[in-house]
Amino acid sequence: MKKKLIGAAVTAAISATAPSLAVATTNISAGVWANYRYNPDSEVDQDTAGDMGNESLILYGDHAQEDGPWRFSTEVRFGPGSFSDPDNNSTGSYTAIHKLWVGRNISENWDMKIGKSQVPFGWKTVNFWPGDVLLGGYGDQMDVGARFTGKVSGLDVAVAYYHQDDWGDTSTDTIDDNGHWGTSESYRKIKTGVADVSYTLSHENGSSEFGISAQAGRLEDLENNCTANSCSARDNGSHNAFAAYYEGQHGPFTAKAQAVQIERDIPNDTVDVENTRYALQGGYTVGNWFGYIDATAASADTQGSDVDTVYGVAPGVRYDYGPGWFYVEYLNQDGFIGTEGQVTEGDFEAYYVTMDYYF
Repeated sequence: MKKKLIGAAVTAAISATAPSLAVATTNISAGVWANYRYNPDSEVDQDTAGDMGNESLILYGDHAQEDGPWRFSTEVRFGPGSFSDPDNNSTGSYTAIHKLWVGRNISENWDMKIGKSQVPFGWKTVNFWPGDVLLGGYGDQMDVGARFTGKVSGLDVAVAYYHQDDWGDTSTDTIDDNGHWGTSESYRKIKTGVADVSYTLSHENGSSEFGISAQAGRLEDLENNCTANSCSARDNGSHNAFAAYYEGQHGPFTAKAQAVQIERDIPNDTVDVENTRYALQGGYTVGNWFGYIDATAASADTQGSDVDTVYGVAPGVRYDYGPGWFYVEYLNQDGFIGTEGQVTEGDFEAYYVTMDYYF
């Protein structure tokens, strides 16, 4: 899900006594969104013609030194449309910090971010409300740690270490991943290293980017009752994933493709989770309109699993009306990704109409 900061409500020059903070720019903005959903298989929706909900207020804050290397960015969400789970986040409510990082330019080519930032792994789907569909936790990850990005011999490189996937000592909520990294009573992702390398080839009317991503780390056992001071085996699980991807822009056309191989050794589970995810995306822009389709698939490779390859498709259209967007989307899938990253079968179908506004 991609959200764009539409402008600053406040822009100010701030003077301070310290030379490195002599001049700074502060941008403060806010936004709201809500959506309409209709599930044709729901008897309730058939009687009520669907429902309006998932409302949220979003606050943005950005600060940058004009004469220094430091900057700051945050996004805080409030309301049931925050894409956060009160049972598994650090606040116990629908208030969630989507991102919060302090950044610094290390050199002309390298940049550092410390805090909660976007994990550099593959790409995420464009559709707004259905989420990352069958990418299931690998489409949009926001974790807490340190990230470094730069250029090496014409390659875009990102390396990162994320100590945990959210604030606090039991939260498993990475906001936009739709609960695919455990629960506060099972396990969570910790001590994860990530690397991404990509090469962009520019050509007439567009560009083509080819990249690979990898991540590996530990899974912390949250199921047992021992404390951090008296239990030495809390990080007794592991996870790893590898992605190969393509992103292209050709005039008004956009195209993306991705394959992701994942493995998880879940704490207190005797069977390792293994599966492969696939994603395709196509889009076309006409003026302020953007039509797109996200198609995903997941193949279960876990020992003993008899689940066939499952599929999900989410076509939609987005209209930029100035201060925000209208989205009209459809989602149909015959399978899901569980909290353990396991592929399961099931049917779901829904229509969405979403509006957001930024000021």
